[in-house]
Amino acid sequence: MKAMILAAGFGTRLLPFTETLPKPLFPFAGRPLLDIIIRSLQDAGCEVAIVNTHHLHEKIDDFISGQNYKIPVQTRYEPMILGTGGGIKNVADFWDDQPFMVINSDIVTNIDLREVYEFHLNHTHPVTMVLHDDSEFNTVIADEDNFIKGFRVQEIKDFSDSRFPVFQKLAFTGIQVIDPEILDLIPAGVFSGSIDAYRKLISEGKKIKAFISSEQYDWQDVGDLERFRNAVIEKMAAKAFKTGNLKLETGNSQPEISYVQLKGDGSDRKWFRLTRDNQSLVMVDHGIRKQGETSETDSFINIGHHLRGKGIPVPEIRLYDMFSGLVFLEDLGDVHLQTVVRDAETTEEIISYYQSVIDILVRMSVFGGRDFDLSRTYQTAYYDRELILEKECRYFVDAFLKGYLGTNSCFEDFEDEFSALADRAIEFSVTGFMHRDMQSRNIMVRSCSDSQKRNEFYLIDFQGGRIGPIQYDLASLLIDPYVELPCSVQADLSEYCIKKLSSFIRVDPGRFRTGYKYCSVARNLQMLGAFGYLSRVKGKTYFEKYIPVAVNTLKYNLSRFGNADFPKLKEISKICAKGSDNVKGTRNKRS
Repeated sequence: MKAMILAAGFGTRLLPFTETLPKPLFPFAGRPLLDIIIRSLQDAGCEVAIVNTHHLHEKIDDFISGQNYKIPVQTRYEPMILGTGGGIKNVADFWDDQPFMVINSDIVTNIDLREVYEFHLNHTHPVTMVLHDDSEFNTVIADEDNFIKGFRVQEIKDFSDSRFPVFQKLAFTGIQVIDPEILDLIPAGVFSGSIDAYRKLISEGKKIKAFISSEQYDWQDVGDLERFRNAVIEKMAAKAFKTGNLKLETGNSQPEISYVQLKGDGSDRKWFRLTRDNQSLVMVDHGIRKQGETSETDSFINIGHHLRGKGIPVPEIRLYDMFSGLVFLEDLGDVHLQTVVRDAETTEEIISYYQSVIDILVRMSVFGGRDFDLSRTYQTAYYDRELILEKECRYFVDAFLKGYLGTNSCFEDFEDEFSALADRAIEFSVTGFMHRDMQSRNIMVRSCSDSQKRNEFYLIDFQGGRIGPIQYDLASLLIDPYVELPCSVQADLSEYCIKKLSSFIRVDPGRFRTGYKYCSVARNLQMLGAFGYLSRVKGKTYFEKYIPVAVNTLKYNLSRFGNADFPKLKEISKICAKGSDNVKGTRNKRS
């Protein structure tokens, strides 16, 4: 058996990702689609295969030349796309006098290709088309004897009368076996579809046989983004439940997996809880990656493995696919630190929770910073002066002062104070691994089943991790507006952190406290920028209720400096307090 893989299309339904990666090389659960098809043909007894190419053909050539297949695989470049029929005709010199198989490169299936070929050999008709029931693509008409009568919706209507009392509407899978005589019905050197040739064949009184795949076979067209994503999820979810310590009940059929989307937060990522046989996983969808750069998915996976290897409590990553951006995680439940603090009965109970989290924070900073591969980071490797100026200070001006409050402020108005803030934060930094978003909603809480009723704390959303000051993470934790810890409690916990950190490394308490003050202001500016951006640009107005708390915290943090320090920021913080109330009041009136 010889075979042809149709791979010359532009992949327009998968834009913008096909601008840099041809559709046949899209990784499907870790393997390129083209590789999956070639190996399926190889296992089916194919002796040699040819792939027609056009868009980004060099990448397909390079991929195939780098493989070690058991069968020869050739490519044939089409300077002008010729369509399915024209492509088949264009390799007429490749065919011999035996029936050959043609298969699309944008499908995923477990249909037995050897069975299909043998089915064709056992009848006398020149074409076998493999059909499958898929409501989205069911436009091919087959009669009760499994002969094809038409190929589109209008033809279905034509056959819906008493002359043809029984017919089936099915989808063409893109898999077909063809006798060489069909080549005579296809014009050379011009664009044409194989269906055009088949209509000619039927008009001449010849028949096309349908191989109708049974329920035991799966087939999916993955030629557009939604179907590609859904197909990858379906395959990976089933595999994810087989990993780790999940114990599934056995039976004759696989139980269904249910999907429930979870409420997100500030991120554009989508979160889902998957349940099967009373076991659950969490899936995070980062979206398909762009080529040629480290993605958020890469950092999430690599940093997650790094931290877990250092004994830091983060969710176990069960399965992932860096291309599709899908990661399957241990399910830690729905309880955040924010929740247990809100429900706590005493201040002592709250302090105990935070001390447990600070214990983790310290170990993460010290041990997480050891042997940390800087290439794991997808934004910057370090929390440095430039990052503070751009991602904290300028973000505050652009997203909050201008974008949310509508002031005419600009970065240059505060440049000297921003520069001093950045310089001091770095100068007094106690450096290690930093989470960068160490707030209560990124700390999951799971109750233990032992008699002491202890809580276990886990860190999530660590993909922004890098090397930087532990004081920044501590500030993120303590000035968190979702919780509103009293200032006295914040001070006590800050001292607890110094004491705990001192048991691992040498710490100058005075320098630590100074660095903490500067990092607190930097974090405050970042929070307000984020709240302004999320409320105004992303339409997530529920963040607005935390703005007054964050503004008051900024005023307090600035007040801890001398009178000569940050006069412009102190003044603008007062304006922020009035402005945020006015913006919220105006919006409430409109609503």
